[in-house]
Amino acid sequence: MREIVLDTETTGFEPSEGHRIVEIGAVELFNHLPTGKTYHQYINPERSMPKEAFEVHGLGDDFLRDKPLFTAVGQAFLDFVADAQMVIHNAAFDMKFLNFELQRAGLPTLPNSRATDTLQIARQKYPGSPASLDALCRRFGVDNSAREKHGALLDSEILAEVYLELIGGRQPDLVLSAASDKTRQADASDTVANWRPRPRPTALPTRVTEEEAAAHASFVAKLGDAAIWLKRQ
Repeated sequence: MREIVLDTETTGFEPSEGHRIVEIGAVELFNHLPTGKTYHQYINPERSMPKEAFEVHGLGDDFLRDKPLFTAVGQAFLDFVADAQMVIHNAAFDMKFLNFELQRAGLPTLPNSRATDTLQIARQKYPGSPASLDALCRRFGVDNSAREKHGALLDSEILAEVYLELIGGRQPDLVLSAASDKTRQADASDTVANWRPRPRPTALPTRVTEEEAAAHASFVAKLGDAAIWLKRQ
């Protein structure tokens, strides 16, 4: 199963108010494991950066001025995502911006059904608890010390770790079997520790034929009284 964990940075909260995407970062997972493949792109928003947004991600007008427009990179983004399921924290926010930019560029939009929202998963799993990305990093012990400001690629890499913890750890499909293995091992250890030899309730039938018994008796008789077979407790 191929999944794309992604994040965007923008100039504001609403594309309908003229705000645009300035950065996209994404990492690829296959069967819940990172493949090492990433997508990262800064984008010229064709407008000035509000102070409030700059304080969040630190991407200013001078830095973004020579970056490509979304129309130039939108197809490459779609090619990277392809038919994978997307994993996004607060998916509604990123999806409305992505689809606004895709539609504006004359490219196919992405159905909301293809976005797995980790914010929603966290709220369902831990109702009443903080569900921000930083809060989830603290809960799961994910290192986010490099996250001085929001950055799409770094946040995607961190979110990938958080997502795997939310769905049950790095090998979610093995959680049950691992627990079962521990139970079996504990049972086996208990059995070995408490085992004591006991006589059989019913003796096993002999497999020695009459001819073999007679030959053995003849052999023992030739050894005299010192034969060990004659020394029975």
